[in-house]
Amino acid sequence: MAAGSKKVIIAALIGNSLIAATKFAAAAVTGSSAMLSEGIHSVVDTGNQGLLLLGLARSKRPANAEHPFGHGKEVYFWSFVVAILLFALGAGISIYEGVSHILAPRPIVNPLVNYIVLGLAMIFEAGAWYVAFREFKRAKGNRGYLEAVHEGKDPTLFVVLFEDSAAMLGLLVAFTGIFIGQLTGNLYFDGAASIVIGLILGGTAAWLAYETKGLLIGESAGADTVNGIREIARTTAGVIRVNEVLTMHMGPEYILVNISATFADDITATEIEDNIAAMDKKIKSAYPFIRRVFIEAEDRHPRGAA
Repeated sequence: MAAGSKKVIIAALIGNSLIAATKFAAAAVTGSSAMLSEGIHSVVDTGNQGLLLLGLARSKRPANAEHPFGHGKEVYFWSFVVAILLFALGAGISIYEGVSHILAPRPIVNPLVNYIVLGLAMIFEAGAWYVAFREFKRAKGNRGYLEAVHEGKDPTLFVVLFEDSAAMLGLLVAFTGIFIGQLTGNLYFDGAASIVIGLILGGTAAWLAYETKGLLIGESAGADTVNGIREIARTTAGVIRVNEVLTMHMGPEYILVNISATFADDITATEIEDNIAAMDKKIKSAYPFIRRVFIEAEDRHPRGAA
């Protein structure tokens, strides 16, 4: 999964770097507000991919005394930062540029340059989008797309997919705004397209922030995994009741598990230790992303109980 995430991010980084340069060149030549907003959008996306790569790299650092469960949540933190930057920089600057252009409209010079650049940008962006979509589709399995986003534990996959989808939509809006403006001679369409691009980025950023916030705070493993752990614990020798199964993703590929179970009265402490060790081994074998398992042997007759 990590290798697939890195491939998606690098593909998007290369594509957005090429696109940003061509968009800014076109904006300088033609004076198009929508094209300038698109250039800003691509720069923000490029920076975001750099932050995601930083998060992936930092998440691989080994555990230490201050972070005994490792640094896997670095991916979640930097994904959340990406959502904030997309909103503050991408959406904010695009809307500001659009409003400024509407208040003081400027004619677009040589719009053919914009059409060529937008066409090239769509080709580059489509390639990056396809790589992101292919990896996301592979990771989602049999789940629906929205379900996979909501339950996914590797935010880098859907962050890049969302960004690339917003970029494709933004390119279509820019093309439409420039074309209608040229067709009608109304200079306001260019600025309006820039505002719409900003709103698209803002909506995308809000959704990304919502999805990554839960991961940053701490989300449990999927229901299938939790139920599987419970079944393994329930069928372990000596266990008469499974009280709780608590899980938390400490990173996309790191799950922490805490199990509370009640053991039979007629088994020895040594047998309980052996059974707990067998349960731990079986759980980790069935679910490779589970790295740490804590098992509490609860008293069947707690002190003070009637």
